[in-house]
Amino acid sequence: MEQSQGSGVIIDAKKGLIVTNYHNVENAQRTIITLQDRRQVNAKIVGTDPETDLALLKITAKKLSALPLTNADKQLETGDFLVAIGSPFGLDHSVSFGIVSALGRSGLGLEGYEDFIQTDAAINVGNSGGAIVSMNGKLVGISSAIVGANNSNTGIGFAIPGSMAKAVVEQLAKYGEVKRGQIGIMIDDIMLDDKIRAVITTVLTDSPADKAGLKAGDIVLTYNGEAVYGSNKLHNALGLMRVGEKVTLGILRNHKHKTISVVLGMRV
Repeated sequence: MEQSQGSGVIIDAKKGLIVTNYHNVENAQRTIITLQDRRQVNAKIVGTDPETDLALLKITAKKLSALPLTNADKQLETGDFLVAIGSPFGLDHSVSFGIVSALGRSGLGLEGYEDFIQTDAAINVGNSGGAIVSMNGKLVGISSAIVGANNSNTGIGFAIPGSMAKAVVEQLAKYGEVKRGQIGIMIDDIMLDDKIRAVITTVLTDSPADKAGLKAGDIVLTYNGEAVYGSNKLHNALGLMRVGEKVTLGILRNHKHKTISVVLGMRV
C-alpha cells in the first residue's frame, strides 16, 4: 500500500470544503486531513478535475477556519510579494516568501488548461494543493507544480490562479465534475494593434460555431464582454464552461465588428 502527502486549503468552514490538487488524491482509497491543531479527519472526495489538477474534498469537523477562493489574482502584477503555505517534505504548515515572477504562464504541458502564476517562493514536494496568499491575506492561487531536478525547488514554481480554481470548484461542488463543452474551433495567436489576440484558424463543419456563423479568419476581441488577449485565454475561458451554456464573442471580420452568440455542445 503506497502513501503520499500533499497540502490543501479550507475554503468553506461551515461546509468543511477543502481544495487541493487532483494528483494528491488520484486513485486514493482513503484520504486523511491533518488540521493545524493536529486533529486528523477522514475526507470525502466531492469531485475532481484532472484537466486543471484540482479536487474538492469535504470533512466534518468543528472550529474550522477558512480562506475563501476569490478573483483577487486578477489584481496581481509581476513583482508583487506572495507567501506559499504547505507541507514541503512533510514539514506541515510551512511558509515561504517570494514574488510573482510572471503571470499567465501556459504551454508548459503540465495540465490541460494552464494560466499559471509563476513564483520564486519556495515550493517543494508536499506543497502541492497549498495556498498562495497575497500580502493583504487573499487566497490568490493553489500550488500545483515546480520545475527542478529531482522535484526540488529551483525558484520556479507554478500556482493555479484563484479565479480559475473558484470557477472549477463551483462546478465540482454542484455537479462533482466539470462537464466541458466545445464550440468547434481551432485558434491561434495574432498581433493586432500591438496586442496579442485570438484568431480562429479552423471552424469544424456542423459544429456550434459553424451553425452560429463563425468563420476562419475571425479575430476574437471579447468573450462575454471581457477582452481576449491571446488564444490561451480564450481556450481557458471556454474550458470553464459547461455543455449548454452560451458564450457571446465579439469578433473582427474584414475590419468590421460583429457579435455572435454560440451555445456550447458536447465534446467529441
